[in-house]
Amino acid sequence: MNKKPIFLLALIFSFISCKQTKNIKRNNTKVTQKKNISIDSSLVRKHLYTLSSDEMEGRKPGTEGMEKTTVYIENEYKKIGLKTFGDLKSYRQNFTHKGIKMSNIIGVLEGKTKKNEFVIVSAHHDHLGVKKSGDGDRIFNGANDDASGVVGVLTLAEYFAKSGTNERSILFVCFTAEEMGLIGSTYFGKGIDPTKFVAGINLELIGKEPKTGPKTAWLTGFDRSNFGKIIQKNLEGTDYKLFPDPYLKFNLFFRSDNASLARLGVPSHTFSTTPIDIDPDYHKVSDEAETLNVGVLTETVKAVAKGTESIINGKDTPTRVVIKE
Repeated sequence: MNKKPIFLLALIFSFISCKQTKNIKRNNTKVTQKKNISIDSSLVRKHLYTLSSDEMEGRKPGTEGMEKTTVYIENEYKKIGLKTFGDLKSYRQNFTHKGIKMSNIIGVLEGKTKKNEFVIVSAHHDHLGVKKSGDGDRIFNGANDDASGVVGVLTLAEYFAKSGTNERSILFVCFTAEEMGLIGSTYFGKGIDPTKFVAGINLELIGKEPKTGPKTAWLTGFDRSNFGKIIQKNLEGTDYKLFPDPYLKFNLFFRSDNASLARLGVPSHTFSTTPIDIDPDYHKVSDEAETLNVGVLTETVKAVAKGTESIINGKDTPTRVVIKE
């Protein structure tokens, strides 16, 4: 098969791909080969439909459905080759809250030259479970909230693992019990040295087109650090744009897991795309995979990869976050 058309097509979409270089010798001359690494929409779809399936029973902490979800994420971490965090013996950070056994799921991609500087990529894998009574559909599948974010965590973990460009260590974390009041991320925050955490990249409700239009997303707490401006700069020259949170009255900066780290001074912000003020499926049993746009989800994850690139590779360090609730 002629490889030239494939190479040209890769160039057209270069912003969403990372090229991994490899030096080889050919006739005693060094030749650089480039391998395209992209985020595949078919993998995005697979993760989304699995995580938000009826089999997961709404992913409520302490349930069989949540256990199935946890095992699925652990298996993906293992396939990617992520390491465990700190002294943990597995990907699970186990704890008990109000008599319920819970676990954050943490995988580590170690950095090369800045191993002790951490960037966290996160989403919450829990949701509301199953209605106790009622007719018809009773499962809160939570496709957008926040299976979409977990999809982002898994695909970004694979992307950065293959690209090998992370000078800083990356923690890929699926927090539990966000819906119960940021329980998992609060527990995580109590056990870390926040001064070692350079940035928090939190993903929440990223499967629907925002009111700012196609290929756009918005960021909570935009003015609390220069994190958002770094992302905007890295996206210059692409057809994707990042905007400040348009829903300030909802106080969303403090309603997702980024807040647990932000309160410790970490420049931790949440990417979202959903028009939350008019979304008919938010916290409803109708929040199912079929209501999401896999294209929007895929393009958003690609933009996050490109936008955070200079933070991941150690070139940019966001200013510490300013907390004024």
